[in-house]
Amino acid sequence: MIADLRAHIQRLTDHHTPGLERATAYLTAKQPYLNYHIALALGWPIATGVIEGSCRYLVKDRLDITGARWSLTSGEAVLLLRAVIANGDFDQYWRYHLQREHQRTHTSRYKDQLALAA
Repeated sequence: MIADLRAHIQRLTDHHTPGLERATAYLTAKQPYLNYHIALALGWPIATGVIEGSCRYLVKDRLDITGARWSLTSGEAVLLLRAVIANGDFDQYWRYHLQREHQRTHTSRYKDQLALAA
């Protein structure tokens, strides 16, 4: 798998590929820990079931709807909201969102036009 990524990077000589390069470096550094059969034999916990369940819950159950069409931006927004709701952090996120929206649409736009009186 690492060799395949490196070969793919070599074929993309016209393009800068920082994501692929980071992924290759990560996998190379973690290669001693990526031997699934050894981990099972040693009784190490394998989180693939948890990860697959989370992906199914967050992604498939919402985005895999018959006839649905998602752009990358809207699909990512839906997944972000589902993750924030599932984590129980929606109220905190929503307060932050409203503060940033106010900053973006009001405070930064009118900051030089207001004369404050004491």
